[in-house]
Amino acid sequence: MDSSRKTPFLVLLLLLLFCCHVSPSSSRASLTVSPTTLTRTSRTVTVRWSGVESPSELDWLGIYSPPNSRNEDFIGYIFLRNSSSWPNGAGSVEIPLVNLRANYVFRVFRWTSDEVNPNHHDHDKNPLPGTHHRLAVSEEVMFEAAALPDQIHLSFTDQEDEMRVMFVTADGAESFVSYGLDAERLDQIVETAVRRYERKDMCDFQANSSIGWRDPGFIHDGVMKNLEKGKKYFYTVGNDAGGWSPIHNFISRDSDSNETIAFLFGDMGTYTPYATFYRIQEESRSTVKWILRDMEALGDKPMFVSHIGDISYARGFSWIWDEFFNQIEPIASHIPYHVCIGNHEYDWPSQPWRPDWSYSIYGKDGGGECGVPYSLRFKMPGNSSFPTSTGSPNTQNLYYSFDAGVVHFLYMSTETNFLQGSSQYNFIKGDLERVDRNKTPFVVIQGHRPMYTTSNEVRDAPIRQKMLEHLEPLLVQNNVTLALWGHVHRYERFCPMRNFRCVDVSSNFTSTGGAPVHVVIGMGGQDWQPIWEPRPDHTDAPVFPQPERSMYRGGEFGYTRLVATREKLTLSYIGNHDGQVHDVLEILSGQTLKGGTTDSNEKTLKYSDDDQKTPSSDKVASVESIFPWYMKIVVALVAAILLGFALGFLTRYRRDTLERAQWTPVKIVEL
Repeated sequence: MDSSRKTPFLVLLLLLLFCCHVSPSSSRASLTVSPTTLTRTSRTVTVRWSGVESPSELDWLGIYSPPNSRNEDFIGYIFLRNSSSWPNGAGSVEIPLVNLRANYVFRVFRWTSDEVNPNHHDHDKNPLPGTHHRLAVSEEVMFEAAALPDQIHLSFTDQEDEMRVMFVTADGAESFVSYGLDAERLDQIVETAVRRYERKDMCDFQANSSIGWRDPGFIHDGVMKNLEKGKKYFYTVGNDAGGWSPIHNFISRDSDSNETIAFLFGDMGTYTPYATFYRIQEESRSTVKWILRDMEALGDKPMFVSHIGDISYARGFSWIWDEFFNQIEPIASHIPYHVCIGNHEYDWPSQPWRPDWSYSIYGKDGGGECGVPYSLRFKMPGNSSFPTSTGSPNTQNLYYSFDAGVVHFLYMSTETNFLQGSSQYNFIKGDLERVDRNKTPFVVIQGHRPMYTTSNEVRDAPIRQKMLEHLEPLLVQNNVTLALWGHVHRYERFCPMRNFRCVDVSSNFTSTGGAPVHVVIGMGGQDWQPIWEPRPDHTDAPVFPQPERSMYRGGEFGYTRLVATREKLTLSYIGNHDGQVHDVLEILSGQTLKGGTTDSNEKTLKYSDDDQKTPSSDKVASVESIFPWYMKIVVALVAAILLGFALGFLTRYRRDTLERAQWTPVKIVEL
């Protein structure tokens, strides 16, 4: 080709390149935001657009922070069709924002159906919007006093007369906790420790990529000390230079209390007012709403939250943690918020503990976070720690325990080594053996992946087998009252059970322990639901009838509320769809049993009206009565009547004693 023919070709090529990369300012579309400065109490921005020619249903609004993010590195998006006036090329949306310690900016894009790339999709295989045709860019939106303390949450420490408070700031400046019994006179003050994590601490994509990483700010940790029992304390966090938070309050712990109140659930996640790379958990808002209702109704009593794994579902998109802590702050700034680790906080392909049998279990569910944000953003009691083997901070908050009123709570990690001989196994064993049942007659253990479930979650079968082999004997031998699990996003309550078998019972009974009640409570908000385990002989109706061991199961989102006194523990399942109780478990504490070397507490369990199966124990134990003298006479008379029946159970007792001595977990469940 000669030079005379090259010139027109080059001119045409330059014109085409210019048209394809035309600057946003040359487009007729415009984008405005109001207000451009947000505050803690007024953080909703209105975004308006106009002049969008030939509008398409796929045109979309991108949300960006920081403002210099690449077009493809949005934190969320909203389709313009969400505004009723979009066919006219103009409209508006309102978006509540959280403080990400960097300014926001908004961009409008044209996206057409012929540009949809099925290989570029979100968690649910929906194509992510294209960024080739940017039509307009807004001015920046900022938070006034962006360095103010944010994301305030409480937790217990190892000392009963303390309360920990954590929060985030943008600059990490020296900050304090000021507290006292009078909101007008916060006369005690403690300094906070400061820590943070960096992009290099993330272990894998997408946490260490430009798509997922955003600066997490500085995490402050302060401990309020020398608290009086069961008193209402007021506190604020911050400093004089940068400003102080609003004044919050909490009720201090009281070991002498005859009442324990807790809200327990797993897998809640986070709601965001925009779509993003992963599915959001819209139901989490209802969980928060109903717990706040219960808190208000219960008044000034000690209580706490137990969130057993799969906390925010950030999975490597760091701003989701900011959204989560803002969502729970109305709860967590007033009552302690306790957690244990789940697969979506931790799992990544090169995690250090990944035995051969676990390769179907531990994958990429953590999104490359390898437990780092979880470990630094929370601080639970105890000092459990496990190395990441990557140079990142150790994984923490793995296993710990505390007493709350009349209940002993024990938390464990299903994501790190729990097998016999491990540090975690030794902790669980020693902790259960040290429980003072006179002080805390009820014992509750919690972890993420369930030991028992009738969901068709076959991938986790190997870990359930290991939990049955290594952990269930500890629960049985130490007469654990309740075992609570998440991971399966449904509610399911089992009979008092050991080794896959309900304890043989009549409808009214007294149990001597040795058969914990397992309850799956992973219905906090995530809606990725497994199906129930099908029954081969009921293929036309795989959900019902339930296996005998499953006493109640439901698909509604919600949470459980535990209320215990020395006489009774009640666990209620509240559904998010109506805020009402849908299942109740009651465990009555009447006697102290002494069987072998382990003190246990006699329990009577009552079930909801439609339950036909109730448990009892065939364990023989001597009884030390705590009833009044006249009740002792009644018990003696009844004992005389029952004496004739005792020999009939002797053979059974010997059989079960041998069974306990030689524990053999069932590998195949017959339904």
